[in-house]
Amino acid sequence: MELKQLSHFVTVVKEGTISGAARKLNLSQPPLSTQMKQLEDEFGCVLFERGSRKIQLTEAGQLLYERAVTMLELSEATRRELLDYNSGLTGALRLGVVSSVGSSLLPLWAAAFHQAYPDIRFELFEANTYQLLEQLRSNLLELAIVRTPFHAEGFVCTSLCEEPMLAVGSETFFPEKTVMPSDSGCFDGCITLEALSRLPLIVYRRWETPLHDAFTREGLSPSYFCLNDDARTSVRWADAGLGVGIVPASSQPLLQNPHTKVYKISDSRLFTSISVIHNKNAYLSTIARMFLKHLITEMH
Repeated sequence: MELKQLSHFVTVVKEGTISGAARKLNLSQPPLSTQMKQLEDEFGCVLFERGSRKIQLTEAGQLLYERAVTMLELSEATRRELLDYNSGLTGALRLGVVSSVGSSLLPLWAAAFHQAYPDIRFELFEANTYQLLEQLRSNLLELAIVRTPFHAEGFVCTSLCEEPMLAVGSETFFPEKTVMPSDSGCFDGCITLEALSRLPLIVYRRWETPLHDAFTREGLSPSYFCLNDDARTSVRWADAGLGVGIVPASSQPLLQNPHTKVYKISDSRLFTSISVIHNKNAYLSTIARMFLKHLITEMH
């Protein structure tokens, strides 16, 4: 088994047919078919069923495909690291980022860096914090910008900023008697946990435990209208008037409905930190070190 064979196998899977993969690879079909048969002979199993239109991966084929993609990505990452070692000022930064930061704060942070280093490109991987942690552990990313809370064992973490949690939703959910004036012009006002507990809450699951703890401290029982797996879902459902989304402050620019109200939650213990992290034992390229230094300088 060689990387070239695996690359050809991945191409066959992506193209759906050996003939299509052969055209993509600028090869004739018989040698490519022979390569696939050699892989099957080496592993002693059938990797895909050859249908009349498209191939169908077997269970063994699916396993090999997933491993092959990872190995090829690691091979490419190694190649880039070695090139970076020689130059340092060109190439791409493999950066993971949570969605709320990637669509709000990151473009601002990246702009100044791009001005200083215009030949450096970005390869962004947008996912939730836990998915990004797994990609860091697999060395598929160099840096990731994530949110607390998360288990930091095995990572070097640098806190960039803290931000409050907000309650956002249609003004019909916020009678005057339930809200207070804001200490910041960025928000429409403040709201207490007691007032929030009576509203239909839309919550990204990773905030469920901190919210539950906050409500429990006050002897309150909240009403969850929708639990979901992405902060952007909370924003969109709140924007649609379905309930009150609980979101970090940097998600505010994602709101599109001009009638959506934004209230800071008055409990100071309800906040989130944005951190940049990297694998403690992994190679950190010159580009990644430069961007890490840039972020720290920007925020401190």
